[in-house]
Amino acid sequence: MTVERTVHAFAGVMVLASVALAITVSPWFLAVTAFVGLNLLQSAFTRFCPLALLLRRLGMPDPCPREARPF
Repeated sequence: MTVERTVHAFAGVMVLASVALAITVSPWFLAVTAFVGLNLLQSAFTRFCPLALLLRRLGMPDPCPREARPF
């Protein structure tokens, strides 16, 4: 798996988990969904994603050339 696919998979899992927790435990878990959505939105414009940065440092393969990355 690449960095981009892992970030998308992680975001999807977090959204689904927070919705399930909001239904079963507390509606305040929807704040996690909002945070994930805002992070995805800002990364679309700034091209900065903390999870992607962490995954690259851990050595996950990334098809994006180093010159095209903002950080």
